[in-house]
Amino acid sequence: MRTVRRLLYRDIVWSVVFVSVAFLSLFYFIDFVDALEGIGRNGYTVWHAAAGSALEMPGHFYELFPICVLIGTIYSMARLAQSSEYTILRTGGLGPVRALGLLTTLGAIFAAFTFVVGDYVAPLSEREAVLMKASFRGGLQLGRTGAWLKERRATPDGERLVSVNVARTTARGELEGVRIFELDSDGRLRTRIQAQHGRVGADSVWQLEQAERTDWPTPEQAAAGRTVRVETQAALRWPSSLSAAVVAAAVLPVSTMSTVELWRYSNHLSGQEQAAQRHEIQFWKKALYPFACVVMVALALPFAYLHARAGGVSLKVFGGIMLGISFVLLNNVAGHLGTLRDWTPWIAAATPGLVYLGLSLAAFTWLVRFR
Repeated sequence: MRTVRRLLYRDIVWSVVFVSVAFLSLFYFIDFVDALEGIGRNGYTVWHAAAGSALEMPGHFYELFPICVLIGTIYSMARLAQSSEYTILRTGGLGPVRALGLLTTLGAIFAAFTFVVGDYVAPLSEREAVLMKASFRGGLQLGRTGAWLKERRATPDGERLVSVNVARTTARGELEGVRIFELDSDGRLRTRIQAQHGRVGADSVWQLEQAERTDWPTPEQAAAGRTVRVETQAALRWPSSLSAAVVAAAVLPVSTMSTVELWRYSNHLSGQEQAAQRHEIQFWKKALYPFACVVMVALALPFAYLHARAGGVSLKVFGGIMLGISFVLLNNVAGHLGTLRDWTPWIAAATPGLVYLGLSLAAFTWLVRFR
């Protein structure tokens, strides 16, 4: 069995590596050509375009690797079937259950590798790519309304609901156009802080520069003669529970977040009574996505039991490409539908993998029993 395992694993791994290199080369070329448009602006050179495209490769690898596993495994199994090598292995005692077990183990190894790349390498490289592009564009734009964050805090005057708006960020991580609104338990605006620049410290204290603070009195205080107080400060320390990690999660793309960061940010949104459905689905998708490699090898195994007359290797590889594309489409559609229909996050994330796993096992069982 050790010889059989070595034969299958070596053949499949080399096929998967070849397909991965081919896909990554194609995507690198597309990204590089797209980046050439910005050459000559603000010191952006061809070397920056090449480096930025290279930094996006781990993210592409994470997204494409399950499809590469599917195509590479189909190619390997179809080639073994066409040359009758797999028939000899079956005659030598490689039963369907044992073959499925061997491929499942290899799929688990692929899944572990996918998790490491997707949780450690890809978020770091994606973040560096975003910051590098922002440095040549003068900062990171956060849409027409900017990024909004919320928190609840207890004060001597009662609970305060705090809303923070950040217009944009610089490549150095500084915040620009910071606006802070504090409302009391009755929904009345009590404090507004506006600052041109700001930075979040390691202790979650916001260091605001050129800040203007406006405090409104309560109706009782206004009746007693207290007026609106406006104060301008060159530097203002604003303690908050909004840490640098929470701010980064709000202003940076979701692709720059690891599984743990998505989980923490989802809990933060839920604790502040904000919509967390989108990030919860993204958390479950990221947590379950590596297991797609196990589904892909199970989906490829039935191709080894197809007769050579059922089509050549190229036709079976084409079928694998179509299966991989359909899996990606279903995975994306399930995420969007889960957000729109308010589905349970883990069900929306796990449905595509379970559907394709059921299809692969059904096809495998049918081929073993009736073919």
